[in-house]
Amino acid sequence: MAFVELENVTKAYDSGWAEPVKALDRVSFTAEAGEWIAIMGPSGSGKTTLLNILGCLDQATHGAVRIDSVDTSTLTRAELARFRAETVGFVFQQFHLIPHLTALENVMLAQYFHSMTDEGEARRVLDRVGLADRARHLPSQLSGGEQQRVAIARALVNDPKIILADEPTGNLDATNQRIVLDLLAELHQQGRTILMVTHDEQVGRYADIRLDLEHGRIVETTHFSMEVNQDFDEVLEQLWAARERTFHGEPEHFTAAQQRKVVAMMSRIGLVELRAGEVAFTPPGEERARSVIRRHRLAERLFMDVLAIRDEGSIEKNACTFEHILSPEVTDRICTFLGHPRTCPHGSPIPEGDCCLEARGGGVACTVETLAGAD
Repeated sequence: MAFVELENVTKAYDSGWAEPVKALDRVSFTAEAGEWIAIMGPSGSGKTTLLNILGCLDQATHGAVRIDSVDTSTLTRAELARFRAETVGFVFQQFHLIPHLTALENVMLAQYFHSMTDEGEARRVLDRVGLADRARHLPSQLSGGEQQRVAIARALVNDPKIILADEPTGNLDATNQRIVLDLLAELHQQGRTILMVTHDEQVGRYADIRLDLEHGRIVETTHFSMEVNQDFDEVLEQLWAARERTFHGEPEHFTAAQQRKVVAMMSRIGLVELRAGEVAFTPPGEERARSVIRRHRLAERLFMDVLAIRDEGSIEKNACTFEHILSPEVTDRICTFLGHPRTCPHGSPIPEGDCCLEARGGGVACTVETLAGAD
């Protein structure tokens, strides 16, 4: 039996009209222990409602929810509270730390609601997230990234079987986002089951499985790893380069059969489409390709112009790494710092970003402070 199983789950609210409003509409999916699932979709698609039901904060109107062989849809409120305390760890976008309690006390509060407090264990969990020296600090004395790590420590202290994360990086800058994602990736490698709501495509790439929701229904389920996502980006780059007539052949690490397999998967999730035997962008695929090309070529320009790296092999290798990890915010800061360059070192055009349009309209200053500015 799957570790998490939803069967025809519907959550309806009385709207005062003839028909109730369905936040979830006959949702079914399964997850095995140790999987990382990203739940994605536009605002109002039912993501948070789904997470609340999985976390036993709410119950479905219809359907069955089974977690670790327990049908939570049959539990009483008291039983739900006990099951939630013993099974689930929550990480929220807003942190939800108690302002007058220290980091250590916020972690111990989760122990209190579970059974009893254990200061030594709470300290060990804070050390695990790199905050042993901040145990006595209040939330107001911690950065946003540190507060989120306290929230992760609080989620871990009772050794939950499943971690539910609702936009865990939504309020963080790029540096702290990476720290938090690395922590979640470490927990995933240790065998934790993670279900995460996110709007961020880059964050979603960390997951094994992606569920796309629209109007309360799962419209797409995609199984892929971060490595597969990087393969997607490689193919999108090649398509973009072919359109520019700067195509240099298929990526070296692809065989023809592997490339066909990746293209078929990209077609299923709507990044490309096949037209008379030719591979073409869909609008979402073209936008993603544009973003990847922009990150790659700005990174090339940064390495050559600022870091004075001249070896083409080193520039290309490092740019390929950066194209997968730069957030839109950092990409725009690099572009602004470089003065909104129009071409990469090889003369290929760099797609413009919002920062370029703003600079043309309002004269944005290009300074080192802009690149490394405060959040």
